[in-house]
Amino acid sequence: MQVSIPHGAEDEARRFYSEVLGLQEVQKPPSLVGRGGCWFRAFDGENITAEIHLGDEEPFYAAEKAHPGLVCESLKELEELASRIDSNGYGLSWAERDTFEGYVRFHTRDGLGNRIEVMTPMEL
Repeated sequence: MQVSIPHGAEDEARRFYSEVLGLQEVQKPPSLVGRGGCWFRAFDGENITAEIHLGDEEPFYAAEKAHPGLVCESLKELEELASRIDSNGYGLSWAERDTFEGYVRFHTRDGLGNRIEVMTPMEL
């Protein structure tokens, strides 16, 4: 999935997506390096489970409603990630915690204002 970032915002993107969310930055193909932005992946062992491309876009408008949805393996992992996001100064909301049948979730915004949903299957 692609998320827009403003020109020159790669350091803030790295802080949120890599340091806070725990995604691994991967090298862009050489033909795309000059376009700015950065790419991140989530892995389960050697399997890629998510890939987010942060693309340099001008003029930049943060996504208000459109968003990537990331899935945690357990409620414990979800709550730990929420705590890490909060302790790093990023706001989050549990207002829609139980509004998606079968899942527990929260929403946050990266340091550039883009909306991110993080969820886990409801434990029975």
